[in-house]
Amino acid sequence: MKYQTADQLRSSFLEFFRSKGHTVLPSASLVPIDDPTLLWINSGVATLKPYFSGQQVPPNPRLANSQKSIRTNDIENVGRTARHHTLFEMLGNFSIGEYFKDEAIHWAWEYLTQVVGFAPTSLWISVHPEDDEALSIWREKVGVPAERIVKLTDNFWDIGPGPCGPNSEIYFDRGSSFGCGNLNCAPGCDCERYLEVWNLVFSQYNHNEDNTYTPLPRKNIDTGMGLERLASVVQGVDTNYGTDLFMPYIRHVEQLTGHSYRENRMAMNVIADHVRAVSFAIADGAVPSNEGRGYVIRRLLRRAVRFGGQLGLKRPFLGEMVPLVTHVMAEAYPELGEKQDYVARIVRREEERFLETLDEGTQLFLSLARELAAAGQKELSGAQAFRLYDTFGFPLDLTTDLAREHGLTVDSAGFAAAMEEQRQRARSARQDVGSDFGKVNHFAALPPTRFVGLDTTGGTGRLVGLLVDGKPDTALHAGEKGALLLDCTPFYAESGGQVGDRGVIRFKGGEFRVDDTQKYFGDFYLHIGQLTKGILTVGDELLAEADSSFRHALARAHTATHLLHAALRRILGSHVQQAGSLVEADRLRFDFSHFAALTREELAAIEEEVNSQILAALQVESAYMSIEDAKASGATALFGEKYGSEVRVVSMGEAARELCGGTHLDNTSAVGLCLLLGEGGIGAGLRRIEAVTGKEAYLYAKGRLTLLDSLAGTLKTRPEEAERRLEDVLLQSREAAKEAERLHSKLAALEAGDFVTSALDVAGIKVVARQVQAKDIDTLRSAADAVRDKLRSGVVVLGAVHEDKVALISMVSDDLLSRGLHAGNLIREVAKMTGGGGGGKPTMAQAGGKDPGRLPEALNAVASLVAAQLKM
Repeated sequence: MKYQTADQLRSSFLEFFRSKGHTVLPSASLVPIDDPTLLWINSGVATLKPYFSGQQVPPNPRLANSQKSIRTNDIENVGRTARHHTLFEMLGNFSIGEYFKDEAIHWAWEYLTQVVGFAPTSLWISVHPEDDEALSIWREKVGVPAERIVKLTDNFWDIGPGPCGPNSEIYFDRGSSFGCGNLNCAPGCDCERYLEVWNLVFSQYNHNEDNTYTPLPRKNIDTGMGLERLASVVQGVDTNYGTDLFMPYIRHVEQLTGHSYRENRMAMNVIADHVRAVSFAIADGAVPSNEGRGYVIRRLLRRAVRFGGQLGLKRPFLGEMVPLVTHVMAEAYPELGEKQDYVARIVRREEERFLETLDEGTQLFLSLARELAAAGQKELSGAQAFRLYDTFGFPLDLTTDLAREHGLTVDSAGFAAAMEEQRQRARSARQDVGSDFGKVNHFAALPPTRFVGLDTTGGTGRLVGLLVDGKPDTALHAGEKGALLLDCTPFYAESGGQVGDRGVIRFKGGEFRVDDTQKYFGDFYLHIGQLTKGILTVGDELLAEADSSFRHALARAHTATHLLHAALRRILGSHVQQAGSLVEADRLRFDFSHFAALTREELAAIEEEVNSQILAALQVESAYMSIEDAKASGATALFGEKYGSEVRVVSMGEAARELCGGTHLDNTSAVGLCLLLGEGGIGAGLRRIEAVTGKEAYLYAKGRLTLLDSLAGTLKTRPEEAERRLEDVLLQSREAAKEAERLHSKLAALEAGDFVTSALDVAGIKVVARQVQAKDIDTLRSAADAVRDKLRSGVVVLGAVHEDKVALISMVSDDLLSRGLHAGNLIREVAKMTGGGGGGKPTMAQAGGKDPGRLPEALNAVASLVAAQLKM
């Protein structure tokens, strides 16, 4: 078997199945689309579920792919074992009700033995004990000897209710040197000799809710072969990390650190694995955060940084490795290059953030480990692990790694309980009430709604369905609310960020007010509102009229959204990707990926760019074309979105070109004006811009001009001179404040002298306890400093009342500490008397109180409290 690169293996696999009549699908995004059950795409079949379930028709019943996937259920083993990974590629061929076991088995054998070059004698097969059909194919048709076929009871793929069936696995015999020495050693043994290469799943049963099994009317094939594992065998290395998919990163870390891989396998394995995973995940639209998939990225980054620290890397280094990921994976994933700079910036910022707390957190862990050792204990409590997470950002996996290195375990259940307790505290009162229309498609038997409203706001239709309180009905009476389903409609249903149309639906003798239009199970348009007069019955002919003024205001905002997106990419960079949007009447909100807050100059440039394209009066045109032609034309697609074979491309001259199904203007000049209201962060690596257009922009600008005129009048100047005049007023104000501060300091010095003169004497110690005027704790501290400096040796306690709250400060000169005096203990007792608390150092402490009326009493008690500290 000759050496082949991972790129060659991936390519040969896909070409082999293309030659067998399969459609080769590109790898989907790691971030699942329309599948809330998955955090990540975790297998080749995960993106094909709508085809297997019958929800969508596949482009071909024969499919093949090389799907990038992420699994994180055993992160602690990644780097430690030979074949655990977070990111991996799964090679797969699939049949949706077309071919079955015979073809799947023959093609798998043909590919491995004739294309890759495996010696047939090196391959073993496992089958389910009751799968006589698969056994017969392997023995009688393929010709695998009976002694190299084993029956394993766990060769049955079943994950609960749904399609399931037996599976057959192909193993590579690595030789006796990897074995356990047992004469009966065979696939299924726990030793390292037999390496599973390919898994063929034969979905021929349905697992019913009552735990019975019935044959499927259409049998399916789902196979999976890990590219990394296949490469390790073909390239003749002992572990996946020895392949050309990982060694470039390992060699890079060796050069960075001067350490050898031989002596630091786990640390370098972790770094190599994790930098691949985070690079792909961020490029696919995920960003580090404290929730969901964002937290997975953060965990991986922080684990890699910690292992980098073990190798002496005390600075950010993972961001520098992102271009290497791009280079290694360029043949299969050229899109990584487009996001390279963006990904590198996100990774570096996350590294810098964690490095600030890594050393402190490690020191706390070591301190806790010493305490456990002294107590003869071996488990870090959940509360302690949570403290490391909450204070220093240590994910549980990282703490578990540290604990294992010190011979300790971690109470993961206790950690989970502490985490959940925090979530409960932070969780808002909102409830996820789900859809108002329930989870059952009451109109599944009807054809989809035909939308005719791209170029019009009016049209006729027939009422084919009606929901009242979320349930099907046949009639609606005046005053009742409901949701109408028409066979065709000019009303645009909310999608792509654009809100639904509103308007009126008329019929003979009645009228229905439409307040909103929503999609129902994707294909049906529901007109939600209230019947204002008449009786409406399913089957009635209707005249539908969407509010044209409202639609035009939406179109202004939607067209401006496209111009804004294009301007962001031109000015900030091609890494900018739309992360969400909201298009309302003359208002828009646009979420996008970017690694830093926008400067005033950038915002001004973006606003100017958008309005220059509005003034250019560009024709807005739309055309339907294949997704391939759309991408070739330079059209921007919503990242990670699934599109059909034909898409609509909306173009505005050469300024903007996007895939879009929404409503737009005919010319950009009709936007009128677009003004940016503000920009801010909504998450790590995500920003949001809000803007107004058309009438709302006019009203916003008019309001600002009115405010400017009013301000100019107040300042007694012209509007164009208002800024300069305001600067003069602010300068005068600052100078007046400085003078007031100077006078206050002078007065404080005079007061300090008076306080010292009238100081109490407690056992030869001068004690000043007075109430003063102070606007804040800083002013109070300055006054105390002045008294202490005048006093030289003694005790100072000052109190002040501001906004019905008590502020207290105490100071003890250094020479009195040996006599038992402690400013922190003293102020704590004084604060208690005012209903508050506080503390601090022996020489200086501060506190607060809630009861201003008790401040004089508390200050009068200072002398006795000082005496008590002296034990008089």
